[in-house]
Amino acid sequence: MHRPVRVLWVAIVAILAALRLSTGRAFAQSSPSGSAAAATITKGAPASSAAAADDPVLPLPGPQSAPDISIPVKDAAPFEENEDVLSLPSVFARQWSLIERVPAENVINRGYLRTRSRVRRLLSLKQAIYVALLNNPAVKAARLDPVAAQEAVNMAWAEFDPDTQASVGITNNVIPAVSPFETFAANPALSTTEYEWNFAMLKVLSSTNGLLELELTNLYESSNSFIQTVNPYYQPMLLLTLSQPLLRNFGWNFATIGVQIAESQQKRAQWVYRQAIDDFVMRVGFDYWNLVRAIENLRVAQEALKFYDDLVRQNRISLRVGTMAPLDVEEAGAAAETARANVYTAEANLETARVTLRQDAMINPSHDFIPDNVEPTERPNPREQLPVDDEQAIEHAVLYRPVLHELRQTIETYQLQAKFMENQLLPQFNLTGQIGLTNEQGNVICAPSFGFVASNCIVGPPFAAPVVGAPGYQLPFQGGYNTALAKMFNFSFYQYSIFFTWTMQLDNATAKAGLSQARVSYEQQRMEYRDMLSQVVTDVESSIVNVRADLKRVSATEAATAYARRALRDEDGRFRVGMATTHDLLQFEEQLASAEGNQVQAEVDFEQAKLQLLRAQGGLLSYFNINFELQDPRQDVPWYARF
Repeated sequence: MHRPVRVLWVAIVAILAALRLSTGRAFAQSSPSGSAAAATITKGAPASSAAAADDPVLPLPGPQSAPDISIPVKDAAPFEENEDVLSLPSVFARQWSLIERVPAENVINRGYLRTRSRVRRLLSLKQAIYVALLNNPAVKAARLDPVAAQEAVNMAWAEFDPDTQASVGITNNVIPAVSPFETFAANPALSTTEYEWNFAMLKVLSSTNGLLELELTNLYESSNSFIQTVNPYYQPMLLLTLSQPLLRNFGWNFATIGVQIAESQQKRAQWVYRQAIDDFVMRVGFDYWNLVRAIENLRVAQEALKFYDDLVRQNRISLRVGTMAPLDVEEAGAAAETARANVYTAEANLETARVTLRQDAMINPSHDFIPDNVEPTERPNPREQLPVDDEQAIEHAVLYRPVLHELRQTIETYQLQAKFMENQLLPQFNLTGQIGLTNEQGNVICAPSFGFVASNCIVGPPFAAPVVGAPGYQLPFQGGYNTALAKMFNFSFYQYSIFFTWTMQLDNATAKAGLSQARVSYEQQRMEYRDMLSQVVTDVESSIVNVRADLKRVSATEAATAYARRALRDEDGRFRVGMATTHDLLQFEEQLASAEGNQVQAEVDFEQAKLQLLRAQGGLLSYFNINFELQDPRQDVPWYARF
């Protein structure tokens, strides 16, 4: 080949190499933010079923406001049964069908399983966290734990709801009459019929833990007895009974200690939920930055593959013009295939990261089985740093870490339980007082007085003829049921009783063991709290160390990338003039690709380290303007539960 032609081919190769090196490759040279950042980050994303290149890219519909993750008491209302007494027949009818309908989760629709959204949503990190908190079913499930604990508080208050009782019955006895004075006209059967309708109301006193019972019993009796002179008759009775403990289970408002324990446990459930939200926000943040890293790693791998493919093409041209040996082409081809394998691995990692964040966010306005994909619009920003004060960071962690709030609430619960078990050491010494009013009214018969009492009537039928016109006696109880109730409050007929009961085990071993267990649990929880304090301090200090180290790593990897880029440019110049081999050029390209990958890793690690530090200090939610306020589980209780 003539020398001018060879020189021409060398010039063409040099121009192609210069064009290749003019392309920006470093992660740090991408656009800083906004839509330009999105365009840079998504460059090189594979056209797959998860995020195809022609899929529509849309922002979130409507503005995204900061969520409030607090759990107010009213959140339990949708699960509560507020139906009145008139609805009880329908409840009774429904009990014959255990499952009214098949749960939606038990119905598998194959057509629905094949539905997949093709929309890609442009999300910032904050937006991704907001929509994930709104849509993710794991968050919705965790939100129900404090709701269930609130119902436990309601159950504890239900101890003081009045308990109403009612009974209605009839009793009929027909027995042999063994005496001529039992029935009229020598009837061999003594027949008695009784009707009863009784009502009672029981109430545990929330002030003194006493049991108050108000009972109204009613008896109507009809008989063919000869000697029963009020027949038939009504006999109402009103009883008021108080059973009051004086030692064990006694104390002003001691009865509500179960309510206090339930309220403490409900507050603990809120802090457990808050801890779960912290963990979830951290997970979404990490998954978001992992997706950014996967996108950039794919870009770096694709840039490296492009370099190797260009080098293979140039070496083949040089081989044709006789300026390069076949070994250089083979060496470049081997490097290109290795880079191609790296691209495939990066594509797989990208799809995994994309699926993970997609399932976290669960953006699914079209209700497809596979929700919308997420395209991150943010990139690491090492210049956005957190103000770090070691002492203040530890102080904030002690004040705001939800795990410490949870343990402090648990300690309070165990303290209440120990207080209750300490009371159980006392013997049972109870006062029971009862007062009752009664009366009797009915059909009064004039019965023979037999001279024992003064007569106030003349005996007539249905008694036997020999005593007709004889002096008799009639009891002053003539009247009906209304009269019986009215005269009962004349306090003419009453009863009362007061008595004390004492019960005590000789050794009281059960109560002693229970108190010992409660004290052990209380002390154990205190030690666990102190251990958690140590872990929190370690977490904060290690997070601070990681943030500072990763920031230095970012600076070092940026410098390493710049050095590697300049070194490759210089080596490429030497390669064009024949002073360097293909092997030398490949080594410098590998160094640049490694430096760019290290820079991507360092910058993403720095963003994740910032999230870790925020979480360690207990300020992760406030950083993203997510509101959480501890809700007071004490709600308005009915008036009858207040005494």
